[in-house]
Amino acid sequence: MGYRQLTQVQRYQIFAYLETGISQRQIAKAIGVHSSTISREIKRNGLKTGYAPEQAQSRSDQRRRIAWKVTKRLPSLIRWVTDQLMDEWSPQQISGFMANTNGICVSHQWIYALIWDDKKRGGELWRRLRLPRQRRYQRRLAKHAGLGKIPHRVGIEQRPAEVEERRHIGHWEGDTVLKGHKESGLVTLVERRSGYLLAARLPTITATGTANAMTRLLRPRRGAVRTITLDNGSEFAEHRQVAKAVSAKTYFCDPYRSCQRGTNENTNGLIRQYFPKGTDFRKVSDSALRRVVAKLNNRPRKRLGYRTPAQVFLGEYSGELKTAGAALNV
Repeated sequence: MGYRQLTQVQRYQIFAYLETGISQRQIAKAIGVHSSTISREIKRNGLKTGYAPEQAQSRSDQRRRIAWKVTKRLPSLIRWVTDQLMDEWSPQQISGFMANTNGICVSHQWIYALIWDDKKRGGELWRRLRLPRQRRYQRRLAKHAGLGKIPHRVGIEQRPAEVEERRHIGHWEGDTVLKGHKESGLVTLVERRSGYLLAARLPTITATGTANAMTRLLRPRRGAVRTITLDNGSEFAEHRQVAKAVSAKTYFCDPYRSCQRGTNENTNGLIRQYFPKGTDFRKVSDSALRRVVAKLNNRPRKRLGYRTPAQVFLGEYSGELKTAGAALNV
């Protein structure tokens, strides 16, 4: 015997039987429903003071009205969810963003079910899922780590402890995304608290070119630049030029410890979805790069409470978003 909706008459019967003290199993048998139906009814529609049939019916009716409204909107919901999937949002990001924005609760499991149903019909939504890929790193000798090629290098151990807490914007991580052995690439800068991304093409990889590109990216936002934590690549040898231009301090990670720039490292992984290994960045247009940066900056993140990096960085920088100093994953 499966679950079915109870009638108001049955709810009065449940109340009467509960008053006599008989078991839920006996009540279920008496009114012709499964015992789990009685248990679920009391749990969902009961009150702290006991079971009241009128309030139970009212709660049930309200849930059904809400469910009907969501079902009525289902075609438009599916269209919107599909659009976000095609824009490479994850099911978790879509679910969290919707709940944050308009209070509609669509679980990420529901979205996955939508994807697999689409696949059975020959659809392509499943191809938009971001599948994890194992990363492999080659070991390098210390003499190639760039430590001796970076003058005035200050290690991460001297960086202020507050940077680790991510309580305020202004602390950036930097690295490069390269083709081959520094044939061409990108310089990427990611703000630690918000995940906000800046990127510029490097048709050739030189310390001067990298410093000039970083300065162009950061100078318009220098009011929100306090520290920059960098990789040990020799392309960052002119870091002091950047630090002076934006009144910031630069620090360098330990060798082989990319996890010390985890925000930047993860973002570079997302960039690689659009520019896979082997991409010649000399042939990538600035407008194509700007589109990818905008896409990533306007994608909601779970750790930001399903806000976007742009919402957090620009909102806190302008003072419109009053969340500075607080945790964001709420």
